[in-house]
Amino acid sequence: MKVRAAGLLDLARIEEMHRSADVRLSEAEPPAARLWSLLSSTLSALLPLSQETLIYVAEEDGKVVGFIQASGQPLGLDLRGARVLQVLNLQVEDEAESDEVAAALVEHLSNQALEKGALRLFVRLPERDPLLPAFRLRGFRQYATEVVVYADKPVMRSEQFPDGIRPVKRGDNRLLYQLYRKVTPQGVSQLEAPTYREWRALHGGEWSGRLAARGSDKHESVVDRVEVVGWVKAERSTGARPDTLNFMALPEGPLPGELADFGLSLLKGSEAPAWSSLRHYDSHMIDALRGRGFSMLLTQLLLVKELAVRAPVREKGLVPSFG
Repeated sequence: MKVRAAGLLDLARIEEMHRSADVRLSEAEPPAARLWSLLSSTLSALLPLSQETLIYVAEEDGKVVGFIQASGQPLGLDLRGARVLQVLNLQVEDEAESDEVAAALVEHLSNQALEKGALRLFVRLPERDPLLPAFRLRGFRQYATEVVVYADKPVMRSEQFPDGIRPVKRGDNRLLYQLYRKVTPQGVSQLEAPTYREWRALHGGEWSGRLAARGSDKHESVVDRVEVVGWVKAERSTGARPDTLNFMALPEGPLPGELADFGLSLLKGSEAPAWSSLRHYDSHMIDALRGRGFSMLLTQLLLVKELAVRAPVREKGLVPSFG
């Protein structure tokens, strides 16, 4: 088996494998879960072959039997300046030795990413995904869990909204980063965004890092009480996909419930269902949404691989001299 960079002649085969995997996934997952996997940064987003993406293929007896793809964060970032890469896709042909091919592709991508100056590789994939061992055995470790909640007809429980709620304005980004550091465990924030500059680069100004819906109607607000203690973004969908809600909030009652009701008020009049993606440490917001008609749709694991080990600088000191 040979692993090499993908070329233009490989694109037809890559797209064929991608479409085949789409069909299998659509049969295995409920429609809403399938839609979510297409619109979030999971192993499902196929980007064209360009300088903003890395694609490597595994070839056996002259036939492509698997491929792996990664891109800079945010998606589309010029890879020459990317220090963090997101694995977008890993697919292996059914007839191939899937474990061996997948492991070889992950290993090759890791080596190539390190050579190009990347420090970390991230991947988001569904719980119990058959490709999970290929990442774990090649040094990826779980650092967070993501829960997607969904409601066909979400229901507001109250019109009591948080004190200090206002639209987001220019200059709020640093305040939002401070809120991110407060609500995010240190072990997670140190991996994702230990500095404001890395947070901006990683998420492109939007903390959740989701792929935005084209043509969607967005409303974004913060809860400002001298310091920012909450954030909500509502996206009304103009297409077939559901409306989207994103949250950050300190776990201080009654803030989560009031923020959830305010977010739903921004979607008032919409006939579309709604979903939200939250981390395992956002249990206060998950509970608030469950009390408003949401139920758990799926769970995704967030994995990371450190490509470069950061070693502390050796301290200099005076050494006694004898003789």
